[in-house]
Amino acid sequence: MTSDTELCKDRDNFPPLKNDLILRAARGEYTEMIPVWAMRQAGRYLPEFREVRSKHEFFTLCRTPSLACEVTLQPIRRFNLDASIIFSDILVIPQALGMDVEMIPGKGPTFIRPLEHPKDLKELEHDVDVDDKLGYVYDAITLTRHKLEGRVPLIGFAGGPWTLMAYMIEGGGSQTMSKAKQWLYRYEDESHQLLRLLVDITVKFLVGQVKAGAQLLQVFESHAGYLGRDLFNKYSLQYLRDICKNVKRELVDAKIDPVPMIVFARGAHYALQELASTDYDVISVDWTIDPKEARNKIGGQSTIQGNLDPCALYANKAKKLIGKMIAEFGTQRYIANLGHGIYPNVEPSQLDCFVECVHAYSKNLNAT
Repeated sequence: MTSDTELCKDRDNFPPLKNDLILRAARGEYTEMIPVWAMRQAGRYLPEFREVRSKHEFFTLCRTPSLACEVTLQPIRRFNLDASIIFSDILVIPQALGMDVEMIPGKGPTFIRPLEHPKDLKELEHDVDVDDKLGYVYDAITLTRHKLEGRVPLIGFAGGPWTLMAYMIEGGGSQTMSKAKQWLYRYEDESHQLLRLLVDITVKFLVGQVKAGAQLLQVFESHAGYLGRDLFNKYSLQYLRDICKNVKRELVDAKIDPVPMIVFARGAHYALQELASTDYDVISVDWTIDPKEARNKIGGQSTIQGNLDPCALYANKAKKLIGKMIAEFGTQRYIANLGHGIYPNVEPSQLDCFVECVHAYSKNLNAT
């Protein structure tokens, strides 16, 4: 029997894929069913995840391929999902830059020494060997591809540059992002310097994930909503565009077929048309955006992903809400998802209802 250690390095003999719905939807091809998955589908709402987490520190899970693989597979075993997403965290990139980050229970990610002034940029590691620093993510991806046995595709991901910058300056979560936004207004050159550094590392990281076996990529610009149109265009959009363009170019240069790429700029309702003009194959939208408005602004250029309010899973009439969402988005060039990550106090049965309802409604709509 091949050991996990050996499987982590075997990137040439992956099992054949049995369900390519999400890949076809991302590419704009016909799908007989709507593919469905949920952001943060591997996480605290699952009792089996909490059991593993009780024995291991959060970033230990991320850095241990066998554990990251196990928690990635947990929702796939439970639900009829059409995609898996590797268990990791967007803050592994700041860690690779030399910053210390802890996941504190009840508080969330906490930086021991956040960036306080542009002079602190000198303390970052600017010449990072990404493959060495983040190779554990690659090993987890490769191992998971084997353990999935071709059941569904595997998504790799990274954080958007502005979102990472905000965490690195704020030191954790924030209701205003005022410290990070202060940099944008007071230290324009240094802000761009940091964002370009993050783009360079993110591109290398995402290319490495594809080489390791990731079949789609998602970029999470989770803090886009703190920016207005002008700041978003100046400090987020151009860098998101560069990530997608450069990842696809580097894959072509390496003679590797580019994989579909998804961008999720939470709160950037004002920038849907601009996002659709980038090279991303899929635009993921949050629950504040009307499906018809999203279709109108994005047009036929990109597939849309989203966007059920995560709290709608609590509703007694969740099936009706899911059906309304699907009817408004339609069944083609569409990936069903939540409008943000699943919340920790959701019952697994509520996510199961979401998944099964999507499949049932899409069958009915396609039949008519």
